[in-house]
Amino acid sequence: MRLDTLALAIVVAFGALWLIVTLTVLIAAMPFGLLGLLAVVIYQRITNAEDDYYDKNVDK
Repeated sequence: MRLDTLALAIVVAFGALWLIVTLTVLIAAMPFGLLGLLAVVIYQRITNAEDDYYDKNVDK
């Protein structure tokens, strides 16, 4: 196995481990688990005036 392939495999493995640990902690910390997280994300998107400004005024 080449060194760059091995390095990429290690980075991907650590990224997957980080994602699993993060989701586990979020589920444990929030009383409603991922539904609570989803509610927070939706609330932040709805109440963010800066995102609304860029959606309406910046050319795509």
